[in-house]
Amino acid sequence: MLNLNELCNMEGKTAIVTGAASGIGAGIARFFSSAGVNVVIADVNEDAAGKVVQEIKSAGGRAQFIKCDVTKEADCKAAADKTAAEHGKIDILVNCAGVARRKTVEELSEADWDLALNVTLKSVFLMSKHVVPHMKKAGGGKIVNIGSGWSLKGGDHAVSYCAAKGGVWNMTRAMAIDHGPDNINVNCVCPGDIDTPMLKSECEQLGGVYDDKYKEECAQRPMARLGAPKDVAMCVFFLCSDMAPWVTGSSLVVDGGGIA
Repeated sequence: MLNLNELCNMEGKTAIVTGAASGIGAGIARFFSSAGVNVVIADVNEDAAGKVVQEIKSAGGRAQFIKCDVTKEADCKAAADKTAAEHGKIDILVNCAGVARRKTVEELSEADWDLALNVTLKSVFLMSKHVVPHMKKAGGGKIVNIGSGWSLKGGDHAVSYCAAKGGVWNMTRAMAIDHGPDNINVNCVCPGDIDTPMLKSECEQLGGVYDDKYKEECAQRPMARLGAPKDVAMCVFFLCSDMAPWVTGSSLVVDGGGIA
């Protein structure tokens, strides 16, 4: 009989998850902690992140919060260095922080363009830049970048988000090529519509109401339901585990068949 805990080999590993104060990132942090992973939540939202940390600890897991503006290099370096110093190494990095501004290129301000690109794409560069050296020192690691279905196709009223998420996917492939020789796997998970505060925000930006009717419209896909953060978390977990040792430079679409 296979022992899946031994096969996954996640117990006691240390993971940094950016943007984990809510939504998909929080779902990943919760799922990882339930498998015995030491989770470091890197986010700017101290109150929300604190609630996630407390929830994880109350359930018997291990988590801590490091305040980190992922658009600032000094914060990203400090988060990486502090994590490595306290836990001895960094096994996993999940780049999940992101911002969606639902506007066309005509409507979008330069400030919103910069915000979307900095939080969603630049953050992947900055966190990876300062985590990779720690992974190399430890002999390897796993990086998962959270993309989107719109990493692979266009979407309406989402020019900055599509640009940023498209960049995340192609950056993932470039990083996989560069750091494969360092025993660092780099992959991208591309979710569809997930029931999160971000989806609610997108709905409201477009003048809608985030109600059951809207959610039913989002569920019009082959699997006939809206996604949940855990749907994404389980796929990220797989890619970060020892069950995916030869998977790198890949994108895993998690959208209930939405772009099939």
